[in-house]
Amino acid sequence: MSAKVWLVGAGPGDPELLTLKAVRALREADVVLIDDLVNDAVLEHCPHARIIPVGKRGGCRSTPQAFIHRLMLRYARQGKCVVRLKGGDPCIFGRGGEEAQWLRERGVEVELVNGITAGLAGATQCGIPLTLRGVARGVTLVTAHTQDDSRLNWQALAQGGTTLVIYMGVAKLSEIREQLMAGGMAADTPVAMIENASLPYQRECRSDLTAMEEDACAFELKSPAILVIGAVAAGETVGASSLAKNPRTPQPCQA
Repeated sequence: MSAKVWLVGAGPGDPELLTLKAVRALREADVVLIDDLVNDAVLEHCPHARIIPVGKRGGCRSTPQAFIHRLMLRYARQGKCVVRLKGGDPCIFGRGGEEAQWLRERGVEVELVNGITAGLAGATQCGIPLTLRGVARGVTLVTAHTQDDSRLNWQALAQGGTTLVIYMGVAKLSEIREQLMAGGMAADTPVAMIENASLPYQRECRSDLTAMEEDACAFELKSPAILVIGAVAAGETVGASSLAKNPRTPQPCQA
């Protein structure tokens, strides 16, 4: 496992959701470049590695992506086993694809290790199946925040007939509501807003498309959070974890 870069998904926060392959990569790592949202408990699997924080969070100080690229390349060329440890899955809004391409273009071996994404874990902890026979025939994962401020095809999303899971949407609740309703989605479509997915202080707020912004304000919803929009969010339909019922005030990032 030497002289390569592993792009590893640490999952949404609960260290028990880490894959065995991720644990193996961490145990062999010489250097671990770690995102802000990775649970510190995950680092128990790499006690001898050098840990370098390279966090990227909206509204907080962020490590430039070009600098992260150069760090991975530097240590790989030194013959180190490098792990780039990301929250969730590296290829779902995690820049894993662009990092892998950049490294491979420079002759560095890369391997990606999947992690459970927050949209899946958060919904499951709240008892929400993202697909359900006779209710939701699919699921669509989207981000409300884009690098170039390009617009989503809201009409297609509103009329697609799938459960919508929206990442990075806390600051854009008004736009999400207006665009989905303008695209034809019913005003009473159920919405679940899930903060700190899978962690002991996970919180959830149930609402509908019309009221979600007002309810989020009253709930004091904060990032990181995901939105689950669709019929499956109407109520608890499968066994929900006690994690979602044990709220604790989340810690804000340091701007």
